[in-house]
Amino acid sequence: MRLPRQDLSSKTVVICRGCGRESFLISQAFELCLDCLRSDFGRALPYIEKAHSEARKPFDLPEKPPRAEGGKRCNLCVNECLIPQGGKSYCGLRINREGRLIGAGAEKGNVSWYYDPLPTNCVADWVCPGGTGVGYPQFSYRDGPEYGYKNLAVFYQACSFDCLFCQNWHYRLSASQEARVSASLLADQVDEKTSCICYFGGDPTPQLPHALRASRLALERNKGRILRICWESNGSMHPSLLRKAAELSLRSGGCIKFDLKAWSEELNIALCGVTNKRTLQNFRFLAEYAKRRPSPPFLIASTLLIPGYIDKEEVSKIASFIASLDAEIPYSLLAFHPQFFMGDLPTTSGSLAYECLEAAKEAGLRNVRIGNLHLLRDY
Repeated sequence: MRLPRQDLSSKTVVICRGCGRESFLISQAFELCLDCLRSDFGRALPYIEKAHSEARKPFDLPEKPPRAEGGKRCNLCVNECLIPQGGKSYCGLRINREGRLIGAGAEKGNVSWYYDPLPTNCVADWVCPGGTGVGYPQFSYRDGPEYGYKNLAVFYQACSFDCLFCQNWHYRLSASQEARVSASLLADQVDEKTSCICYFGGDPTPQLPHALRASRLALERNKGRILRICWESNGSMHPSLLRKAAELSLRSGGCIKFDLKAWSEELNIALCGVTNKRTLQNFRFLAEYAKRRPSPPFLIASTLLIPGYIDKEEVSKIASFIASLDAEIPYSLLAFHPQFFMGDLPTTSGSLAYECLEAAKEAGLRNVRIGNLHLLRDY
């Protein structure tokens, strides 16, 4: 597998297969510009599917969510795989062995972890108890940033999406490995200086039963003290599992961070291989849930500003959607670092970032920021 050479100031010109336009803001991943993705998705789809196939084959992951007639169904995420005998799920975690799904579950997970001193570089650090002290003394140890405490960062080694720009794409190297970590062992990693657990990855979605069990055990073993449960996700999980995750975060002072990668379904499929309909439905559900605990913020949104693909128009539509639910929901616009199959693109320009910031504010949002400011370049 050859990935594009990463260059933060890349200006490699690519010709769009659709319209012939030349630009360094067109990725070699599928050689299509944003205008063509928007205006003629049907024509673009074969190139999109080829790009995702090439991104998955080296890791022995199914090119598409399996739809085998008579296959074993997995309902954990939006893909709702129908896995053939001997085949595996889209995320790579589960195999259909004689009508039984073998692999990661509530008891054992494919997961790693590390400790992150607080305040940390988290999508929510500017509004959460660990970064600001909001919710003190009920949900924070300090009336300000929780210096001296730490976050247990839990990395799940699988994902329900296939983002061509994945910032943590290396998880694919171990997505199909045997799940070995018990929920109990993971819960044991919480010590007296751990004030929050954040599940991310990859994505926690394909292994939510494991994360839920570990969370309950950790809270039970640390009764009477602050321990926030937080999630960072693409939001594609089954609604029943999301409800359970939301309850844990709500009562512990934690938050749920959804990465709203695009507004249009077509663009989400192009960039991530999967529909975003479930993500938007789940976000709407959480916005209602959030009214039960206005502070500290329960629901946070973010969008990665991919040069050439996520523009002011896309951000405006995402922000309008969020504002229609609650204008107070925090929204982070994250500068892009070239990675994986879109490593040939440059970082986000300052002009794009601030255009998107203004668009989000004009849409009615009151809490918007630009993240990863150090990555911004002008070109």
